[in-house]
Amino acid sequence: MSGNDLVKYMTQEFMKYIHLSKDEKEHRKKIRKQEKVNKSHRYFGMLPSALKMFWNNRKKGS
Repeated sequence: MSGNDLVKYMTQEFMKYIHLSKDEKEHRKKIRKQEKVNKSHRYFGMLPSALKMFWNNRKKGS
């Protein structure tokens, strides 16, 4: 993708967003908030959660 294509795409997306109604913008924001996922879980799956559980159980056991 060349620089001109990127600028054209970004301009089109910006114009689409500007022309949305206020209600549609608020609806999109609500959806994004609901879909928010912890980044460590998103990129590494359950591994961070499992390590945290292991570490907490190890501290309690000692």
